Amino acid sequence: MPIYEYRCKRCGNEFEVIQKADDKEPLCPKCAGKDVEKNLSITHTRQGSCGAPRKSPIS
Repeated sequence: MPIYEYRCKRCGNEFEVIQKADDKEPLCPKCAGKDVEKNLSITHTRQGSCGAPRKSPIS
């Protein structure tokens, strides 16, 4: 399951949650606020088999 990053709009707490993509948004673990927003994060980049970045097929 993926890790999602959230930020509470009520108290500003940033936290991570391991959950399914279709799960409900979690409550803030600090203040139990319901108004949280998912943060954009880059967790994985694709690489070629030798560890080098893949080249675009249109080069």
